[in-house]
Amino acid sequence: MIPEFEFSFRIEIKVDKPIVVSQSQTHGKRQLIPIASGVVSGAIEGKVLPGGIDSQIIDSEGLCHLSARYAVETNDGDTFYIENNGIRRIPEQWRAQLFSDDMSFFNEIPKEEIYFKTTPTFEVYSDNLKWLTESLFVCSAARSATGVFLDMYRVK
Repeated sequence: MIPEFEFSFRIEIKVDKPIVVSQSQTHGKRQLIPIASGVVSGAIEGKVLPGGIDSQIIDSEGLCHLSARYAVETNDGDTFYIENNGIRRIPEQWRAQLFSDDMSFFNEIPKEEIYFKTTPTFEVYSDNLKWLTESLFVCSAARSATGVFLDMYRVK
């Protein structure tokens, strides 16, 4: 049986300037990206709370392993926590730019040429959001110069 995917909601995250911890050719580029704000739309409506972090390591081949942790407040006043782990891979001709401070080049790469997928898990504190913990979700994401777009799909 082949699983089906049902779109649930989108999170548009705005980030602050990355804190680069390492630029090692051996160990990769380690950076911590503060999550400043965001908007949630779809089956959940609300906002991303400030204070989250996206921890990334980009290896010498340009493969980014990421782990983001942040909180959301719904328009109904409920809150939940997201842990979102995944990978991002860009075409080879753009990989050297991953080690620069200017991320505006992401706007030049056709979105369909970037592989950016994650597996979110949710910690909920309200019965209204319990459905987030009763299914598996996958996320298809896109990076921009100022943030990230995350489309969350429930695996049926």
